Amino acid sequence: MRIRATVAAVSGALALSALAVPGAHAADSGSTSTYRADAAKVREAAHTATSGKSAFSASAAAVDEPYVLDATFSNVKVNKGKSIVVGATTHVTVPATYTLTHAADVDITAADFFSGPYIYKGSFDTPDNVQFGDDPGTCTPTSSTTASCVADIDIYANEGYLINSDAGAWKAAGLAYAYNGQDPSSPSFDITKVGVADQGGFTSPKVQRLSKLTVNAAPEPVKKGKTITVTGKLTRADWETNKYVGLSGQTATLQFRKANSTTYTNVKGIKSTAGGALKTTVKASVDGYYRFTYAGITSTAASTATGDYIDVK
Repeated sequence: MRIRATVAAVSGALALSALAVPGAHAADSGSTSTYRADAAKVREAAHTATSGKSAFSASAAAVDEPYVLDATFSNVKVNKGKSIVVGATTHVTVPATYTLTHAADVDITAADFFSGPYIYKGSFDTPDNVQFGDDPGTCTPTSSTTASCVADIDIYANEGYLINSDAGAWKAAGLAYAYNGQDPSSPSFDITKVGVADQGGFTSPKVQRLSKLTVNAAPEPVKKGKTITVTGKLTRADWETNKYVGLSGQTATLQFRKANSTTYTNVKGIKSTAGGALKTTVKASVDGYYRFTYAGITSTAASTATGDYIDVK
């Protein structure tokens, strides 16, 4: 499992005790990724607890592990259901909303209570990758036991958060944890008094590699009836090199819009060749704009080039 600013797979107790201080206090140091780091460690603890189960045992005190926090997530919505498109070097902030339901004795307004959504690739218990937000969610109580919450999930393409095989289907989850006054940096830290709730299996949109298209129609100007050569290139983000690389073997559609129109119409479909190259010919008829458009695939987002104007004499 690849999570930035996290810990190796260890026992639940050790993972939580590795936290220097509760996130709310550590944030005073100026770090913008304290919650991300702490949430990753807490989740790691939840999934490597000494009970050997993905959830904590009912008798936490007997096995020296956190207890199951009486809190659940519902109505988890990530990026309004739209695909999460990540470029080669971009920081993508993904909005999310969720409902938090909790027991009446769980104080979600406490300074050392945190909750937030995250997305994961692969299985819930042993994911290939997990992405959290830089900050916990903000929850507004709607009753004594429910709250409506908003949060962001942050993805940094140029900091090793993603590899190319991560593109495609992901799932969403919710994490909540309460230190209940416990300070992990204290010798008297009692892990059995720390509550953690971790719930997965929610729908998440795909995480896709950003694609780009270029187009050039020539010669220009051109005589009516003469041949126009339209060239371009289809590339997509490479999350491992933080560059854009050619995408071959994909179908792009050449479109044309007359100069006095606002609507593009399809002319023909062609496949990209080595390096993502696109090349085709058409006969010049009237002034207008040529462009390529690409519908995308599971791993790669759709894209459309800016139209290139041709002056027909």
